[in-house]
Amino acid sequence: MARPSDLPSRPRESTQTTLYIHPPNTYAPPLATLLTRLSQLIDSDPHFKRVLGYARGSDYLAGAAFGACGPALMLWWERISPSEVGKGGFASIMRLSGFVSLSAGFLLMYSRSQNRFYGWTENRREIEMDMREMTDRVKKGVPLYGKSTLTEYMQGIASRQSRYSGVWLHVMPWFNFVNHPHHGVDTAKYYRNAEKELEAESRLGSRS
Repeated sequence: MARPSDLPSRPRESTQTTLYIHPPNTYAPPLATLLTRLSQLIDSDPHFKRVLGYARGSDYLAGAAFGACGPALMLWWERISPSEVGKGGFASIMRLSGFVSLSAGFLLMYSRSQNRFYGWTENRREIEMDMREMTDRVKKGVPLYGKSTLTEYMQGIASRQSRYSGVWLHVMPWFNFVNHPHHGVDTAKYYRNAEKELEAESRLGSRS
């Protein structure tokens, strides 16, 4: 079992340039702190897999219900006002409406989960899941946000391209598929929690 002294050193937080002009010698808060949120920020650029993994059952239900509305509406319209295009033509209409509706349902589900990472909706469950996941990663000595084959420069470019991309998800779906260390949060909290757990485990071990 790893000891607190065996924990990997805390990575340096990368500095992020702000997108606004401010007088010299004055503190300009990062963009992430200027956005109005209802809860704690978990990740300003969550990986695609994390968003899906943290999604709640209600998100999937909402997405499925929304995705079923399109085909159901087309069937209802066909009943009250027949298109008279024949079985072959109407089958094509149903396939197209089904694809569009399922895509919209997926984006709805994804957006609901992603907004909790941003702290824009209630996310107590996700905060606890994130702390548990990251603390375990610290104790195992693996990178918090996964390994990447890209250079640090390319990781920075990728993060700037997809950070807060959920704001425009309904206009242009854009997902993060890159592991990088730029997520807008102070990762020191994960190391402090891991140290506390390892100290508690060592005390229990010494008593037994």
